[in-house]
Amino acid sequence: MRKIAITSLVAMGAMALPAAAQAQSNDDPKVEPYIGASAGIHSLDLGIPNDSSGIYGVVAGVDVPVGEKLFVGAEGNFHLGDGAIDNEYGIAARAGVRVGQTGKVYVRGGYQEVDFDLNHIFGLTVPPGTDTSDGDYLVGAGVEFGLGDSPIRFRAGIDTISFDTTRATAGVLYTF
Repeated sequence: MRKIAITSLVAMGAMALPAAAQAQSNDDPKVEPYIGASAGIHSLDLGIPNDSSGIYGVVAGVDVPVGEKLFVGAEGNFHLGDGAIDNEYGIAARAGVRVGQTGKVYVRGGYQEVDFDLNHIFGLTVPPGTDTSDGDYLVGAGVEFGLGDSPIRFRAGIDTISFDTTRATAGVLYTF
């Protein structure tokens, strides 16, 4: 499953880069690529003391307007954790509506793979080579907003992985 997720992330990046280059070369306002930094909390909701982790990483994606207010897009993410999670990565499709000049409200759905730190969570010594990762579907919602004509945008979102965990993130994006 991990190979599928990595392959999907690479494929999404390969598709997003030409779109970004095309947008740059033609000044096409219809394609809206972005990249940014993200941080937050991911709770595994196990009901034990060590089941949460701070997460810090990057996001990248592209949005395409569908009409005047609606948009669809795709996004990838990679985060390192500092507690119950060693790292996580995933891909998601987005759909949303523009609010005002620079705001966006969206929902998303995709796949997220999580590598757990079982030593941190349960105090177990995990033998080398043991697979400590698991993945499942991700659903969530978020908001983005910019300040004036700046290419800098701010975002906040909340997600769940198969309705078993909770991820709350905030970030800063650079739009092309």
